[in-house]
Amino acid sequence: MIMTSNAVSDPSFNLAAYVLEAGSRTPEKVALSLLDGEAHEDWTYEQLIAAVRGTATGLLETGLMPGDRVLMRLGNTPDFPVAYLAALAAGLVPVPTAAALTAQEISKILPQLKPRAILHDPAVPCPDSDTIITLDALRAMRDLPPSAYHMADANRLGYIIYTSGTSGKATAVMHAHRAITARRMMFDGWYGLQEDDRVLHAGAFNWTYTLGTGLMDPWTMGATALIPVAETEATTLPALIASHKATIFAAAPGVYRQMLRDQAPLYLPHLRHGLSAGEKMTALVRETWGEVTNTPVFEAFGMSECSTFVSGSPQTPAKEGAIGTAQPGRKVVIHTAKGDARPNTPGTIAIHRSDPGLMLGYLDDPALTASKFDGDWFLTGDQGMMDADGQITYVGRTDDMMNAGGFRVSPLEVEETLLNAPGVTGIGVTEVEVKKGTNVIAAFYTAAAPIKEYTLTDFASAELARYKQPRLYIHVDALPTGGNGKLQRAALRALYKASRS
Repeated sequence: MIMTSNAVSDPSFNLAAYVLEAGSRTPEKVALSLLDGEAHEDWTYEQLIAAVRGTATGLLETGLMPGDRVLMRLGNTPDFPVAYLAALAAGLVPVPTAAALTAQEISKILPQLKPRAILHDPAVPCPDSDTIITLDALRAMRDLPPSAYHMADANRLGYIIYTSGTSGKATAVMHAHRAITARRMMFDGWYGLQEDDRVLHAGAFNWTYTLGTGLMDPWTMGATALIPVAETEATTLPALIASHKATIFAAAPGVYRQMLRDQAPLYLPHLRHGLSAGEKMTALVRETWGEVTNTPVFEAFGMSECSTFVSGSPQTPAKEGAIGTAQPGRKVVIHTAKGDARPNTPGTIAIHRSDPGLMLGYLDDPALTASKFDGDWFLTGDQGMMDADGQITYVGRTDDMMNAGGFRVSPLEVEETLLNAPGVTGIGVTEVEVKKGTNVIAAFYTAAAPIKEYTLTDFASAELARYKQPRLYIHVDALPTGGNGKLQRAALRALYKASRS
């Protein structure tokens, strides 16, 4: 099954051309600044566009044809977005992947993906292949004459991204060229993005959150993207925000936590607000950020299948405890087996199939694609509640929800509470099987040293209803996270199971 949308039906469209159009009108403006402390490497829009279109020429000269899939095994450098846009400009189908994936993990996706070429940085793990285009060869293409943009149906396949979901199995998600137009709904619905903004994103070039929020969106607006060099410590980010006059800062919640460890006031005179996505930010982190920077942080909810579509924004801030409202132009409901949920009633967060940002489907898996829909609604698998004002409260993943004595319990609520327990530096909560047919709530925590269990149980009993309190507390050296920094609760369950075998 391949989804189509009536929202964008332009028969002559190209994602890369769309992204770079505003910059073509201001060729001398800085499009990208690569930050290395006080030093920086600047790319003007003229240089960026020339590199993209020259690389597109080079890719086509290798014999690649529009529609061919190109696997990206590139590092945390500007080569990544240049190659990504170049492939799209040429009508190829780029497949960005996280540099952290091993050669063995990449080998597992090759039989299904069948890429015609692999763009490879030798510093990034990759299996041997006779289809590799080296980083040096890619860089040499930048000086070639510019390719014309491959203009065609906006609903055609544009790019493929991989999501592990909660099962840990990589799933290929297909997106159309039109998906870039849906991101404009974020400009007012989340960012408050303006042409003169300087957007500093703390993520790596080869993370889809950075690729969209940190690069494609500022460039679509004709703004300036600021990206720290690889291995930049979170503790140095406030100085970068200040010295490079960032007006918007974006990062995952974990980065905010690291930045706020000493909770000292941060003087960020040009910053209007922060953006957060990837996982839910705790109230403590959000409140602390506001106190030490005197700026708000706006969260967004989304997924690989549709990027972000619910968020708070400068125009419509989220209420206390909520993640925000559907972005302007989005059709979002709380779905139940009986239809739309009543206000403040839990159900599955769902988005209408007409949304231009919604995926085309899962690669070679029409059955899985169809299973995600109920009529015209794409079911996200995330639970939420919507109030009468359209404000949505996130409850958790359907498959992460815990059952305690017949009560449904969100791990997010327990984690947010226990993160305030004395000595706890990180927390992950899930349900584990202690004996056949008997599951209990377990809290896996990081701390400088194991904490006396009564300290944790006393804290939990004072802060949580009895049925929400963990029955097990397990000290771990580190919490398992994916390449995007999200906690992997399935890995916690596997860790517990392995410890008992």
